Amino acid sequence: MSIYLTAIVKSKQETTAELRTMLLDMVANSRKEEACIQYDLHDAASDHTFIFHEEWKDQAGLDLHNKQSYILDFVAQSGRLTDEIVIYKTEKVA
Repeated sequence: MSIYLTAIVKSKQETTAELRTMLLDMVANSRKEEACIQYDLHDAASDHTFIFHEEWKDQAGLDLHNKQSYILDFVAQSGRLTDEIVIYKTEKVA
């Protein structure tokens, strides 16, 4: 059963460009993962907010994704680069 995530990442104003580069790298690498069905990044530039829409094949694939070096690097640097991160795990209704 697919796992759906929506992640909202609010950048610190002074780190938006650096964060954007890191997030684009995450997109490129995540899309190569076997369990990745969808990994899209949207930019709400007016308020320094990025939104991910993700779909993963299963929980095991998502768990493996969360152990990748580029994800761990983002987690390690997120305090310096972001004001807020909110992740919603959802179920597809229709």
